[in-house]
Amino acid sequence: MTVNELISQFGEQHVAAFFLVLARISPLFVLAPLFSSKLVPARVRGIVAVGLAIGIAPIVSKGVHVPLGAYDMTWLVLKELLVGAAFAFSIGALFAALSSAGSLLDTSIGFSYGSLVDPLTGNQSTVLAQLYGLVGTVVFIVIGGDGWIVRGLARTYDLVGLDQAPDLGRLIGAVDASFAGIMTAAIEVAGPVMLALILTDAAFGVVSRVVPQLNVFAVGFPAKIVVGLLLIGATLPFVAGWISGELQQDVGAALNAIRVA
Repeated sequence: MTVNELISQFGEQHVAAFFLVLARISPLFVLAPLFSSKLVPARVRGIVAVGLAIGIAPIVSKGVHVPLGAYDMTWLVLKELLVGAAFAFSIGALFAALSSAGSLLDTSIGFSYGSLVDPLTGNQSTVLAQLYGLVGTVVFIVIGGDGWIVRGLARTYDLVGLDQAPDLGRLIGAVDASFAGIMTAAIEVAGPVMLALILTDAAFGVVSRVVPQLNVFAVGFPAKIVVGLLLIGATLPFVAGWISGELQQDVGAALNAIRVA
């Protein structure tokens, strides 16, 4: 079916509203967790995006007159992409923090020497970064995070309609805060294990002074691996709770940043 056939069958306003909604939804499948996973084929992600747009467009376009001029439509599409990207980035920052936490621990324990292809992103990643990413994905699915994100995205239309412009200063400020908070969140996740590893290093430093004949590097490396893995296993339940709370907070922060100019 061509665009002209779509317009003749559904009307110009409905078709324009569909493409604007699709523009706001599309960044989810590039930046948001699970929605952008490389484990999901691109065609499937495209079908899901179109399905969401078909479901949301008739609701959010009620009582809204979309200008159909070339300049106006270009501006509206760019605005929708910006709002969708800001919302999706605020959510995606959570998983970037988990990956950063894993990378910090990989460096501390010594796993950073080896890297594998992350099945979620398709990029090179270290072992513990993948572990935390997979744990985050499992928790995300179990707590219904995908539903939270879809409902949050639908809520953005109550804040900034199809024919309204967002407050760019507030939007950019929220994205900047999300980016700046990635390392802070990573330290919150990895901090207890990193502290234990630092204490382990300090203990072996003291031992090396007391018993110079002991090969600290030969003993310390496997000891750090054992201590690190034990503590990671002990802290994972707390990390799962942290992910749940942080996801709710990120969705709320993303919605709080989207306001009409």
